[in-house]
Amino acid sequence: MDYTLLAVVVLVAAVALGASASDRRINRIERRLSRMEQKLDAIAGHLGVTVAEPAQPQLADLPEVRRYLQEGKKIQAIKAYRESTGAGLKDAKDAVERLA
Repeated sequence: MDYTLLAVVVLVAAVALGASASDRRINRIERRLSRMEQKLDAIAGHLGVTVAEPAQPQLADLPEVRRYLQEGKKIQAIKAYRESTGAGLKDAKDAVERLA
C-alpha cells in the first residue's frame, strides 16, 4: 500500500473531523446567543425599555465604499464595508447591494 495515499486520507479525515467539531461548536454558540438575546428582549420589554437598532451607515459615511461602487468593484466595496463597520459577509453584501 502506498503510504503517501494513506497519509493523505488520514489528513483529510482529520481536517473533516476538525471542521465538523468547529461547526457544531459555532452552532451551539449561535443558539446560546439567540436564547440570551430573547431573554434580554423579554427583560427590556418587562421593564418598558425600548432599544433602538443601530442606524445603518449611509453611503456618504463610507467614501471608500462609494468609490469602489463607482468603479464597479463590488467585491472590494463589500470588503471595505466589512472593514469599516465590522459587519459579517452576508450583511455587508446585502448592505452594499442596497447602497448601489
